[in-house]
This record gives sequence, C-alpha cells and structure tokens, in this order.
Amino acid sequence: MKKVMSLIALSCLLASCGNMEKKAAAKLDEARAAYEAGNYSEAKVQIDSIKILYPKAYDIRREGIYLMQDVELAEQEKTVAYLDSVLNEKQKELNTLKSRFVLEKDTAYQRIGHYLAPAQVIERNLHRSYLRFQTDETGLMSMTSIYCGSYNIHHTSVKVIAPDGNFAETPASHDSYETTDLGERIEKADYKLGEDGGVIGFIAANKDKNLRVNYRGDRTFTTNMMPADRKAAADVYALARLLSSITQVKKEREEARLKIQFVKKKIAERTQTVGK
Repeated sequence: MKKVMSLIALSCLLASCGNMEKKAAAKLDEARAAYEAGNYSEAKVQIDSIKILYPKAYDIRREGIYLMQDVELAEQEKTVAYLDSVLNEKQKELNTLKSRFVLEKDTAYQRIGHYLAPAQVIERNLHRSYLRFQTDETGLMSMTSIYCGSYNIHHTSVKVIAPDGNFAETPASHDSYETTDLGERIEKADYKLGEDGGVIGFIAANKDKNLRVNYRGDRTFTTNMMPADRKAAADVYALARLLSSITQVKKEREEARLKIQFVKKKIAERTQTVGK
C-alpha cells in the first residue's frame, strides 16, 4: 500500500513539474512574440514573470535570460537611433540660434567657452553698472551683477523689480569680488541658474517691462535695466535651455551605447559557452 501511495505521489509530482514547464514555456513564447513585434516592455514583463511564477523551471528561465539579453540589445539600439534623430534636430536648431551670439573661448586654455549676447560683450560695456548673462557650451547659465562707481557698496545680491511691484531676489553670491581701476570702484558677483532665486527666469518672463535692479550690500544702488540687457537675458536663457537639452541627450545616448557594449559582451560570452 505504501508503495502504491509513493508511486501516486511521484506521478503527481512529475505531472506537476511537466505542467509547470509547459506554463513557463508558454510565457517564454509570449515573450518571444512580443520581442519579434518590437514590444520590448511587454517582452521583459513576460520574462520576469517566468522567474516569479516558475522559479524551478530552470531550463526555461535560462532561455529567458538569453532572450532578455536580446531584448535589451534591441531596446538600446532603438534608443540610440531615436536619440540620434533628436540630437540631429536640436543641432540644426542650435546652428541657427548660436549665430546670434558671441562665443568667448580661448582654445589655448579653455575646453568650454561661453556665449554672450553681442550687446553685452565686455568692451562695449565698460564703466557702467548692469546685469550680464552668459551660458557655457553645455547649457550652464549664469548671471553677473556688475557695479561701477566712485565708491564701494560691497554688494553680494540683487533684487529685480517689475512695474507692478512683483520682484525676484538672488541669495547672497558665493562668488563675488572687487577691484579698483583708476579710482573707479568695480564690483562683480556671480549667480548660477538654479541658485539665483529665480531672477534670471523672472527677467526673461518680463523682458518687455521696465525693470529696476537694486544692488544690495553695505549700501544700496538702483538702476534701470536697458532694453538690450533684458533681451540678452531672455535670449541667453533660451540658448541655455537648448544647450542643456543637447547635453542631456548626449549623456543619455552615451549611456545607451555603454549598455549596448555590455550586452554584446554578455551575448558573446553566452555564444562561446554554448559552442564549447
């Protein structure tokens, strides 16, 4: 009787294992169909479900791992192709836009240059107090508050005020310096986009309004923004956003290419192992 019961139990176990293998194989077939249809997300879901639902279907799980490598390779190659097309379009836009700016870059010691609006190049703005805007070639934008006068005010921040009373104010700059030139006091303070209290975006959004700039330090000094300076803020802001998006696309493309190299290496190792 015990032998009969053991045989029955063994038969049930074998039937259960066989049924598990069939179900796991069906999931793998669904994954392959999704992969061949280009539905890579669905293929990955089906492969992952085999590991979760049928952890002891070792042969099917191994086939699933191999298929996952093929899926990831195809997915990353598709991503690179898409990012290449996006980058191509953005580069065309940049080629048109950057002609409206001056690139200051000394290739002898600078790897990354800075774009300025032509109206704000230094030689055209000596001996005046104003806000200067620039972005580097990767899209990192900054603003410099420049004060020129007969006495120091030791300013470290600025407040920009619109006619309706709305305003934006920078926090204290972490990068400010002072000098003297033939009796003229010159002060400069830099503010990076994102650390500027929203001043750059505020100016860009209000470029058509008469804005006042209040320099804040041991003393205060107030001046009106010239239309050319307001336009420079808006133009450089737009350029910085485009450059930043290009930098991000390039980063994502490089990450995808590295993943392709990694997956290809795994596939090559798999091929060598199977061939032995």
